[in-house]
Amino acid sequence: MALAGLPACRPAGPAYERPTAVTSAKWETPAPWRPSDPKDAIARGEWWKVFHDDALDDLEAKVNVSNQNLTAAEARYDQAKALAAVAFAGRYPVVSASPQIDRERLSGNRPESPTPGTAQTESDFVVPFTASYEVDLFGKRHRSLEAAAASLQASAADLETARLGLDAEMARDYFSLVEVDAEIDVLDHAVQSLERGLQLVVARRDGGLASGLDVAQEETLLNATRTQATLVRRDRSTFEHAIADLAGQSAADFHLPAKPLVAEPPAVDIGLPSDVLERRPDVAEREREMAAANAGIGVAITAYFPSVTLFGSGGWESTALGSIFSAASTLWSVGAAATQQIFNGGATAAGVHLAQAQYNEAVANYRESVLNAFHEVEDAISGLGVLHDASASQTAAVAAAQRALDIATTRYQGGLANYLDVVSAQGSLFDAELLSVQIRGEELVTSVGLVTALGGGWDAASLAAIKAVPPKPGAKTSGGGSREQR
Repeated sequence: MALAGLPACRPAGPAYERPTAVTSAKWETPAPWRPSDPKDAIARGEWWKVFHDDALDDLEAKVNVSNQNLTAAEARYDQAKALAAVAFAGRYPVVSASPQIDRERLSGNRPESPTPGTAQTESDFVVPFTASYEVDLFGKRHRSLEAAAASLQASAADLETARLGLDAEMARDYFSLVEVDAEIDVLDHAVQSLERGLQLVVARRDGGLASGLDVAQEETLLNATRTQATLVRRDRSTFEHAIADLAGQSAADFHLPAKPLVAEPPAVDIGLPSDVLERRPDVAEREREMAAANAGIGVAITAYFPSVTLFGSGGWESTALGSIFSAASTLWSVGAAATQQIFNGGATAAGVHLAQAQYNEAVANYRESVLNAFHEVEDAISGLGVLHDASASQTAAVAAAQRALDIATTRYQGGLANYLDVVSAQGSLFDAELLSVQIRGEELVTSVGLVTALGGGWDAASLAAIKAVPPKPGAKTSGGGSREQR
């Protein structure tokens, strides 16, 4: 057993250092849409509260309680914890016991019988224990635990990526629904306005002041607007059903009341590009996968070295139960064994090459995730800047379209223009109003994209607290998820 006290060698394989990735000192796109006053902080975990919308808060709570995709992601994380616990348990010796009771009759005519011709009946009571322990001379266990811990942390980041994605999808669908409600409101008001206009032009025709062509033109625009309102309601149903699914509820029993489009894009402190590396769970996941792959190289390299196992056994054996624990019944043995592969056709070298290739793949995946994170943030920043300018110009366009309609109506009533000018002005106003609400809705959806591109308030520092540890004796598993099932 003296080998147990031998110090382990330096673990095989390279020590882990995070590889560099392409970063920038600042964001390329200026953000004139952001006010100069202090920015609202993104709430950790509940980032959607930056929009100050109670209805959205309630829906996001349902996602984090009842969404089945999130339940599945949590179950995968539970699996990762169990696998890490299995790896962690390898730090300890394996001890087993196999009590045995035998009762046998021996032939009296067997060779070397002490009493030839007389059968014998014997009992044998055995209480043996065995223990074995692989000495970590070359760091195989050390690297395996390193890989297990990193893999567990990667799984935790994967869970947060899934949670962030589902929460973001809910917010996008919600604001899309609110924007569709605003479109419906515009179209309904347009239909009402056109119905009043039709009544007016019919009365003028009946009085001989307008032609049937004027009536037909107004009816055409009215019915086309009604058709558009019907089709937009179909879009509302689609978004409402998607929200029901995200909330873990039946689409048939789920309904959201219409809500006016009054929310404004929140002010968000985007920080520096380097901050994204610590605020994106998907980037953290790829970084932890790199660490696990790096440790895997060390595990593969240890196959070049011998494995040393200490073992021992002991216990008691007696033909009589009453004397089973006496000193004379004691038995034991101790020993050590070393195993070294001499020839395996290059399998060990191939295993090391495989581990190095897996690490290279993990590095490439990490660097790509960083580039993807940067471009998503840049897209959101530039998109919000464009939408901010477009919203301002479209507001002016709506005002101008309203003035044009007023002028066209006055000229028509005074006999200075035909009704086609009025119909054209009406159509231009309704189109301008629709585009205005669409831009406002897209601003909110893009704001959701910016907040989630920044990580939704998540911080990679939280992974440091996640350790690969064995479960406590008697501890129960989570039973398929820690959240209430609805």
